[in-house]
Amino acid sequence: MAEEIKNTPEEVVAEVSTEAVKVPKAKSKKKRSVPAGQMHIKSTFNNTIITFTDKSGAVLTSASAGACGFRGSKKGTAYAAQVAAEKAAEAAKTQYGMNAVDIFVKGIGLGRDSAVRAAGANGMTVNSIRDVTALPHGGVRPKGERTP
Repeated sequence: MAEEIKNTPEEVVAEVSTEAVKVPKAKSKKKRSVPAGQMHIKSTFNNTIITFTDKSGAVLTSASAGACGFRGSKKGTAYAAQVAAEKAAEAAKTQYGMNAVDIFVKGIGLGRDSAVRAAGANGMTVNSIRDVTALPHGGVRPKGERTP
């Protein structure tokens, strides 16, 4: 009975390793074409963040003043917002072919207007501009209100 075993463990390992193992190929990422989308600008006193999305809100590309190399108080300037908007707009145009945007502005920083102008100057058609800054409508409870 022991003579019927033809393969030793070493031979089995050699057989397995010599067989062609199929490795799944990485799928090449399709280039999405998004001719019209949205540009979201979040402008605070400390930084400006520019995000390009498709019509449903899925993020395509983004840039910020801090990511463009500005540090400290320079991040909150209008020039830093302009540079960030130009960088994000260029990426959206080259990678996705975006040429028309609806702009949504949030915040009260210095970079609001310059980011909008940079998008228009970069060859994008601006369809609409909306201010979506959150406004308090009720506020917090005033101090010492509970005592009668």
